[in-house]
Amino acid sequence: MTKGGMESVEVFTSEGKGRGLKAQKEFLPGDVIFAEPAYAAVVFDSLTHVICHTCFKRQERLHRCGQCKFAYYCDRTCQRAAWLNHKNECSAIKKHGKAPTENIRLAARIMWKIEREGSGLAEGCLVSIDDLQNHVDSFDEEEKKELHADVESFLEFWPPQSQQFGMQYISHIFGVISCNGFTLSDQRGLQAVGVGIFPNLCQANHDCWPNCTVIFNNGKIELRALSKISPGDELTVSYVDFLNVSEERRKQLKKQYYFDCSCEHCKKQIKDDLMLAVKEGEGKPSAETVKEVIQFSKDTLEKINKARMEGLYHEVVKLCRDCLKKQEPVLGDTNIYLLRILSIASEVLSYLQMFEEAADYAKRMVDGYLKIYHPNNAQLGMAVMRAGVTHWHAGLIEAGHGLICKAYAILLITHGPSHPITKDLEVMRVQTEMELRMFQQNEFMYYKMREAALKNQKIQVMPEPSNETSPSLFHKKE
Repeated sequence: MTKGGMESVEVFTSEGKGRGLKAQKEFLPGDVIFAEPAYAAVVFDSLTHVICHTCFKRQERLHRCGQCKFAYYCDRTCQRAAWLNHKNECSAIKKHGKAPTENIRLAARIMWKIEREGSGLAEGCLVSIDDLQNHVDSFDEEEKKELHADVESFLEFWPPQSQQFGMQYISHIFGVISCNGFTLSDQRGLQAVGVGIFPNLCQANHDCWPNCTVIFNNGKIELRALSKISPGDELTVSYVDFLNVSEERRKQLKKQYYFDCSCEHCKKQIKDDLMLAVKEGEGKPSAETVKEVIQFSKDTLEKINKARMEGLYHEVVKLCRDCLKKQEPVLGDTNIYLLRILSIASEVLSYLQMFEEAADYAKRMVDGYLKIYHPNNAQLGMAVMRAGVTHWHAGLIEAGHGLICKAYAILLITHGPSHPITKDLEVMRVQTEMELRMFQQNEFMYYKMREAALKNQKIQVMPEPSNETSPSLFHKKE
């Protein structure tokens, strides 16, 4: 089955998985298979005043809705574009006295759209909202309690003059949001800022080593090919970060998405040996020593999270250095616990302007990631980019330019040339290429000019470290 704008894909029954998507034609790495606007989407509660409620871009100065005083927009253009979806919401917020939580707002937007257009197939959609999986029957007691609370809050917010829906249908909508809510990121793809429902994307099944990736770009999600895809191939995406052993990924998928992953990488535990690697040779550590270091690493990661939450970044650096001293004689270079500490250390040290030490950790982290991740993985591309920028700031122009070029090649496939982060990276690539030529012609003069430039220029502070990793594909309510 295909529908307007979706001619290159087809919904089919995937063995053991239910519905899935398959390609109708050949795709090459970097091709956009389809771009889909949200059926409905909202900004996270914590960011409603700093993110545009239409285009989800972060802006310094936003215009507030004069009626409900809740919604914010880039300008009149975004405000006018939002009115169809905001009109009922605006009136309901005024009558309710305050805006409800993001889940309630998203459910209400979905219901108002159903009220306007019906619950059948919307334009460009392969399936209807009614046909999306809700997994309510698989909810545990705590999830059922949360669902009941959401339904109660929704009924308090929902206007009596709007179309009334039964409790079972309202529960279905909240189940759909819980299982199929897609995380929306800001314009540079660095921070999760909202959640939306994209019915076509929901049909793509999971694989830990997928052939597609999903990027939010210019108000739409894009399903992009990561490798060559032939007609008839199933289109898959990864619901979770690959940087975890197969057992942990399967537990996470079962808990959050209610299915047992049967992909090849999980069945054969591919790359688990790399992620749990220990030092080899004469000084190979005992199983007991490895167990102690892993536990020490887990305890340290908890302390690091607490220190980061409190903004104690020098304490984070100390914790990382102490942990690395314990890890380095015992764990292999691709061990995920070592890589997690290296990632945090490089990010925080960059923020503290300690670029040389940060660059060393970043290089080791990238070397490990390159052995584990799919070569066209978006998170790998972002990590390589950060490492390249760190080396550039440290004055290591050769390594910095090389990493930036590698990141650019990955992001051209995962994000595409029109994505803001790829455009930023292209500017950096051109700048570092120019600096590298200068360095190769006269190394002494390059460092002299760099030193003079840094004296005359205010130091650019790196973004403040965040506990949040790269935005995950699907949004799960905490």
